Amino acid sequence: MIEVENLGFTYPHADNPTLQNVNFAIKKGEVFGLLGPSGAGKSTAQRVMMRLLTGHTGTVKMFGKPIEQLGRDLYNKIGVSFELPALYLRLTARENLKLFAALYDRPTISIEKCLELVDLLEDADKRVESFSKGMKMRLNLCRSLLHEPDILFFDEPTSGQDPARARITRDLIKSLKAQGKTIFLTTHNMAEADEVCDKIGFLHNGTIVKQGAPAVLKQQFGTRSLKVTTGLEKMDNVYDFPMENIGRNQDFLELMHNDNILSLHTQEASLDDVFIKLVQN
Repeated sequence: MIEVENLGFTYPHADNPTLQNVNFAIKKGEVFGLLGPSGAGKSTAQRVMMRLLTGHTGTVKMFGKPIEQLGRDLYNKIGVSFELPALYLRLTARENLKLFAALYDRPTISIEKCLELVDLLEDADKRVESFSKGMKMRLNLCRSLLHEPDILFFDEPTSGQDPARARITRDLIKSLKAQGKTIFLTTHNMAEADEVCDKIGFLHNGTIVKQGAPAVLKQQFGTRSLKVTTGLEKMDNVYDFPMENIGRNQDFLELMHNDNILSLHTQEASLDDVFIKLVQN
């Protein structure tokens, strides 16, 4: 659905390129997360793919065609939820969605159904100026779903949301993936990326320095060992066993007969660990 080859972009009058030799591909029904520190070029890459920025080098294809050949029909096929909500504050949520729905040349879902997806149905007739930042973000997300696009761009989709609302948003992303939607996601939340993304790429100094499935990357940057904690009421003893031949490790097998095991944890890295090792060194 999306193919990016040797993408480069330099802003006018800038001394250095913001993007250089960026490569990745996203299949239908995949969630791809682009991760990196602020200023790494994540939003620039997204804007190039949405044709909000022109003058890039390299090739960007969507739906099998170079984006330059898609014309304005591209915007009937993609949905965008920007990091900063783009809404009319003096209109209600319902009025905002009715206005945006009129811009598309394809059928849209009912406003009530759309608002229900992001848990805003009860707030449909409230002015957006009264909404919290999290509510505005959810309405922004709702707007991107109106025309049931095939590709979705989500920029920090859970920004400003409390844990319960963020959970609803992540569940919605997984539901969209199950429907076959292709999703390009940028986020600073590593736990969120780990939960919803099939593949992730780490962008540093304008290029992707590492990409792959979250589970694979965590194993590559972690330690192949198993930590076993035992105790009756507290963590009295902690044991660390190498994963190699663990099924024949007599000390480990004897410990498995202990009735006081509190926890067993493999020691793969977290995505936070991977992020720090790749982009902070």
